[in-house]
Amino acid sequence: MPPAAAAPLLSLLLLCGLRGVLLSRIGRCSGGLCVFRSVLDFNGAETECRNSQGQLLSFSSEEQLLDRFKSLSGFSGTFWLRRSDRKSEEAAEGFQTCPSVSVGLNVSVEWKSCTDELSGFLCEFGDVCSRTQSSGGGPVTYTTFAGFLVTESESFPPGTTAEEREGGGGPPASKHLCFSSSWIKAPWNCEVLDGGCEFGCDSETNTCTCPEGRMLQPNQVSCTEDPCSAVREGFRLGQDGRSCVDIDECKEKDPCTAEGQECENLQGGSQCVCREDFEWEDGGCVNVSICSRCEHMNCQKISGVYMCVCRKGFRVSPEDPTKCEPHCSERDCPARCEKNPEQEKKEQQQCFCPEGYIVDIRDGTSTCTDINECESQDLCEHQCENLFGSYRCLCNEGFQLQDESRCVPLEEPGEVVEGGSGSTESVLPEPSRPADRHTLPSYIRTGSILGITVFLLLCLGLLCFLIQYAVRRCGKFELSPLKRPDINIFYLQQVTTETYKRLSLDKQLKNEQRI
Repeated sequence: MPPAAAAPLLSLLLLCGLRGVLLSRIGRCSGGLCVFRSVLDFNGAETECRNSQGQLLSFSSEEQLLDRFKSLSGFSGTFWLRRSDRKSEEAAEGFQTCPSVSVGLNVSVEWKSCTDELSGFLCEFGDVCSRTQSSGGGPVTYTTFAGFLVTESESFPPGTTAEEREGGGGPPASKHLCFSSSWIKAPWNCEVLDGGCEFGCDSETNTCTCPEGRMLQPNQVSCTEDPCSAVREGFRLGQDGRSCVDIDECKEKDPCTAEGQECENLQGGSQCVCREDFEWEDGGCVNVSICSRCEHMNCQKISGVYMCVCRKGFRVSPEDPTKCEPHCSERDCPARCEKNPEQEKKEQQQCFCPEGYIVDIRDGTSTCTDINECESQDLCEHQCENLFGSYRCLCNEGFQLQDESRCVPLEEPGEVVEGGSGSTESVLPEPSRPADRHTLPSYIRTGSILGITVFLLLCLGLLCFLIQYAVRRCGKFELSPLKRPDINIFYLQQVTTETYKRLSLDKQLKNEQRI
C-alpha cells in the first residue's frame, strides 16, 4: 500500500480507537443505582465509584441482587460489586477473589480474581437528581464527576453536570450541577470544578473570566472571540450585539492598588492618578495633607514622608505632629515673652519657658533656666542625674532600675541560672532610662522653708509674751475672805432623827430672839 494511502487509514483507525475509549466510559442509572462501563480491576472499580461520590453495590443474596436489577435492562457484561457479609474469599489456588455479577440472558453471581479486568462496576448513591427541564428545547448531556457519560436515565448521581446545547453544537446554552438532589446553575462556587467556567473563575466574586481578546457568552460560563478587540483595544461588543462599548477597567479589575492611587477610566483604557491630599513624586503618590496644617508653615519630605518642621527653639509636639512646642537643648535659653512695653518697664513681663525650665530675670532680660530636679528633692533611690529640662535616675553597681526611680538588687554574682549551661557569669545591669519628671527649683524650696521658720519664731515669741503677762497678773491676785457674819458654815456629818429635831428647835429659838 502506498504511504499516501496509508496515512488516512491510520488516522481513521486512531479516531475509531479514541471513540471506543470515550464510549467505554458510559453509564446508566435508575433510582440510586448506576452501572458504569469501564474496563477495570476490582481496586480500580472501587476507586472510580468513590470518585463518583458513591460506593460499590452491596448485596446479601442473589434474590436481593435480582430485585435491584429489575430497573436496569438493556446491557450485558460482567461487573464488579461487593457482598455485604464478606469482601472476598480465598480460592483453592491461593489467590484473592472478589464478587461480580454476570449479565446476559441470565443474571448470576461469580467470583473473579480481583486483578481481572471486567466490563465495569455497579455503584449505588444516596441523593440523586432527576432529569433537568430543557429551557431551549435542545439536547442535554449529563456527565458525572468522574467523567462518565450517563444516557438513557431518569436519575443522576451527585456531582453530575448537565449541559444544554441548542441545535446540537456550539457553546452550551446553560450549565447545571447536581447537588443535594437539586440542580445549581453555573457559575457556582469556584472551588467545585472551577465554577463550571470554560477558562477561569474569580474566587472573590464566583464569576467566570475570559482571556484577553475574548468575552463571556450569554451563558456566563464560556468565552467567545470579541469582534471589537480587533478593531480597538479597550472595547467590547455591546448588549445589542452590534456596537462596541468601552470597557470600564476600574470597575472590572482595579489596576491601581498602590497607596494613595485611584483608577480613572479612559476611552479604550485607564490610568492611575493620585487621590486628594496626595501628589505624584518619584513614581508614586505621596501624602501631603499634613503640610496644610503645620503650625509654623514649614513642611519637608523626610525619608519619603512629608513632616512638619518647627523653627529654632521649638520642636514637633509628640501629641500632635502638626503643632510646635518650645524646646531648649541647653542650660539657659531666651524666654518667650508677650510684647508689652508697659509691663517691660515694671519688669512684670509675662514670659513662658519649656517644661523643665523656669523664668529667671537677669539684667532686665528674661531667661529660661534649667531646673535642677536632683537638688530640689529626693527623686531617686540611689543616684540622680540632671538633664536639660528633665532628669534620670541611676543605680549603684549590682542594682537595676525599676519603675524609673527604684533600684532592685540583681541576681547574686556567680549564681547559676536554672536550665542554663552552668556559666558563672553575673548578670550586668540594664542601662538606666531617663525619668521624665519635673519639680520646682532649689531656691523656691529654700524660700518656703525660710517662711515657715519665721512663722514658727513669731508664734514662739507670742507664746512667751502671754506666759509672762499671766505670771504678772497672778502675783497681784488675792483671795477675798470667805468668812462673813451672816454666813453659817456647816460640816456634813451623820446625824440621828433626835439630833436633827434639836438643831431645828435651836434655830427656831434664835430666830424668835432676833425678832
